[in-house]
Amino acid sequence: ARTDARLPFEPSAASSSGDAARSGPLVGVRVLDMSSVVAGPWATAMLADQGAEVIKIESPTGPDMTRGLGPAPVPGLGSMYMTANRGKRSITLDVQQAEGVAALKRLVARADVVVQNYRPGVAERLGGDYKALS
Repeated sequence: ARTDARLPFEPSAASSSGDAARSGPLVGVRVLDMSSVVAGPWATAMLADQGAEVIKIESPTGPDMTRGLGPAPVPGLGSMYMTANRGKRSITLDVQQAEGVAALKRLVARADVVVQNYRPGVAERLGGDYKALS
C-alpha cells in the first residue's frame, strides 16, 4: 500500500477545508474523533455543531457499535449513529497496520484536538496515545 498518497482530509492546492460552509465559534478547529459508542461521538458532535471540522476515524474490522442501534434507513446507519455523528466526515483506518499508523500521524499533524475513548492501555498498544502521536 502507498503511504505517500494524500488522504481525503489533507489540504491540497485544489481544495479548501470547507470552513466557508461552517459557522460558529469553532470554525477553523480540526478534531480527530477516534471514539465510539455514545460519550465520545456525542462530545465531538457538539464540537461539530459549533463549527469544528470533525473527522471520525473507524476501524475496518470493528466500526462504531452504534451503527446498528435504532431504526436504520440504510443498513449500518442506525439512528443513534447518525445522531451522534452528525456533521462529521468519516474515514476508515487500520491503526494496527504501519500504513494506518502513518496516515493517522499525518492527520494528527494537522489536527487541533484528538478524542479517543479506548479502554486503558489500548491507545498505547496501538500507538495512538499522546506520547506516540506528539
